[in-house]
Amino acid sequence: MDANYILAINPGATSTKIAVYHSNKFVFLKTIRHEEDELQAFKKTTDQLEFRMNLVLTEVKENHVPFNQVGLIIARGGVIHPIESGVYEVNDAMINDLENGIMGDHASNLGGLIANRLINQFPQAKAYIADPVVVDELQDVARISGHPQFQRISIFHALNQKSTARTYAHSRGMEYEDLNLIIAHLGSGITIGAHKKGRVIDVNNGLDGEGPFGPERSGTLPTGALVRYCFEGNTSEKEVEKMLTGKGGIYAYLGHKDAHQLEKLAREGDLKARLIQNAMAYQISKEIGAMAAVLGGEVHAIIITGGIAHNPDLTGYIKEHVGFIAPVFIYPGEDEMRALAQNGSMLLSGKISPREYAHENLVKGLDLENLDHIRG
Repeated sequence: MDANYILAINPGATSTKIAVYHSNKFVFLKTIRHEEDELQAFKKTTDQLEFRMNLVLTEVKENHVPFNQVGLIIARGGVIHPIESGVYEVNDAMINDLENGIMGDHASNLGGLIANRLINQFPQAKAYIADPVVVDELQDVARISGHPQFQRISIFHALNQKSTARTYAHSRGMEYEDLNLIIAHLGSGITIGAHKKGRVIDVNNGLDGEGPFGPERSGTLPTGALVRYCFEGNTSEKEVEKMLTGKGGIYAYLGHKDAHQLEKLAREGDLKARLIQNAMAYQISKEIGAMAAVLGGEVHAIIITGGIAHNPDLTGYIKEHVGFIAPVFIYPGEDEMRALAQNGSMLLSGKISPREYAHENLVKGLDLENLDHIRG
């Protein structure tokens, strides 16, 4: 009996999305919502492992998925050490890093842990993660910040950006690895990547706040003013972090982080809402222009994706400002479940091979004392 069913798992801050994929289609999709009081009982996010795993197991059973035909379980990757793009089998080294939160306590850390724990229930399955946010393919020149104390790092919406890139390439009868693309993911965080022949050689760090502002993140701020703000008042480190990520961007200007509400108000003639929406689109356009320079102007297409890409006024503004660079295509939404399932399908079919999460395969930062191997 063939084990050709795929179980995909995507843990978020207040939900766990699961899906079963078979014969290039979904058998079922489910978003399990978690109430805030349920999660407050756990000190760390990884303490939620048993709680979330049991909910996933219940859903799979209730949807009558044949356990002995699940060939792999593939999850959203966590905040682990930087790695190159690909599908990685969950191993002891990865489990250790996910459990200890070596790069931070994040809901996505639960993905690989849940997948690994569930393989005990599925006799033919192995556990994998695909394209976590820490995918790092930066050329070395992009790592230089301007001061050796600080190095630019790659944290972005790798799963959706890579999947959308492949979807676009296949729609044109081409391969992702043959194209130069600029992809802008517009969600609660905004990341804009320069994809050169299948590698993201430069991208803003959307987690720490580089790049355009978004619904709840401040983006790149005037450095001097930020330093003075931190030292002249009684503001704590946690308060500043929250100001940058959580209570910045649209929230700081308008008191809410709802991009749909912003679109509605701007369309109804609210001048402040329209200004903030245009400013966000303006900053996105500037970042796209910067990535065009990274690619030397050789850009086959600009792709706009993510939840905010549903806003035609905002995407229209961006098109007007960057359309001279390359054709602009809109892929609204972020279908991370399909991206996970498609990575799993490529793995089952043998189109790709799993990679190993091991010390020798981790992406190392730039060593300024040893510049024998420079990329870019």
